[in-house]
Amino acid sequence: LEQVGAARSVGSRGDSYDNAAAESLNSLYKKELIDFNGGWKGVMDVTIATMEWVAWYNSERLHSYCGNVPPAEYEETFNRSIASTDLAAENQAI
Repeated sequence: LEQVGAARSVGSRGDSYDNAAAESLNSLYKKELIDFNGGWKGVMDVTIATMEWVAWYNSERLHSYCGNVPPAEYEETFNRSIASTDLAAENQAI
């Protein structure tokens, strides 16, 4: 970066204060997928496994914050509740 006169967008190596959530996710990804499975034959293997892990992480894993349901299910339930609340408000206005 210094050679081309570019400024860093983050602090020194290891500083995660500005993006702790992303750092946490990256750490989990490395622990659960990259280091755990290991033995990768090439970039394509890692790419495919990463896509599968992200799909699992977003749609199947249980998360305690969400009441031990997958985040995608939690979001769907939340969106339905908002839609039904909006519909009820519209019906009362009529």
